[in-house]
Amino acid sequence: MSGRRLLADAAPVVAAAAIFVLAWKALVVVGNWQPFVLPAPETVGARFVRAWTDGTMAPHAATTLVEIALGLAVGAGTALLVGYLLARSPLAERLFSPYIVAAQSTPVLALAPLFALWFGTGLLSKVLMCAIIVFFPVAVATMVGIRQVDRDLLEMSRSFRATRAQRPLLIEVPGALPSIFGGLRVGVTLAVIGAVIAEWSGADRGLGLLVVLARGSLFDVPLMFAALLSIALLGVGLYLVVVVLERRLVGVR
Repeated sequence: MSGRRLLADAAPVVAAAAIFVLAWKALVVVGNWQPFVLPAPETVGARFVRAWTDGTMAPHAATTLVEIALGLAVGAGTALLVGYLLARSPLAERLFSPYIVAAQSTPVLALAPLFALWFGTGLLSKVLMCAIIVFFPVAVATMVGIRQVDRDLLEMSRSFRATRAQRPLLIEVPGALPSIFGGLRVGVTLAVIGAVIAEWSGADRGLGLLVVLARGSLFDVPLMFAALLSIALLGVGLYLVVVVLERRLVGVR
């Protein structure tokens, strides 16, 4: 029964992908696009397979994945603490909210060169870029989730003599998990964008760098599309990881 349900859930996704590929192929044929402008899907698919089998793609993907994982951990961890503080302290919300919103409103493309200048082109600047872009959605989701925790649960915890240190871990954070995971769903996809943009500003390895190299010095447009496809698949994979964790910890809603 579970296998049938899995097939039923996957069928629309597969159908949509097939329609997209067919439309892409039709556009190439009708428009008579040259491969160096818009390669056909089978050309990109073949280049994608070759790049992964000959060792071209894997080192770049591994580097980007490490940047995303560390940035997500730093950004989401900090956001949980700050979000809880904003939810429980009106003074902290009044003091820090304008600066948080201002930082979020600053384009990431404008911050990336500064981070490369200040922190170098190594791992640190990439992790900080991912952390900053992840921070806002997770912090806001945490703040909203903590505020929506059932007051009756908090009163019950007091009646059972739960300490102030125990309430966040036992009542408030578990009660806010659906909202927190909503922020993480957004944050994990933004972390991919942050890593790629940071790599554009200076890197010696990464999928973002591979896109630039394939478009520029290598002049390998199919490889560029293959790298973009790898970035998209990486984002989808990380999003699904968050969904699986949410279902394990929160349940299916």
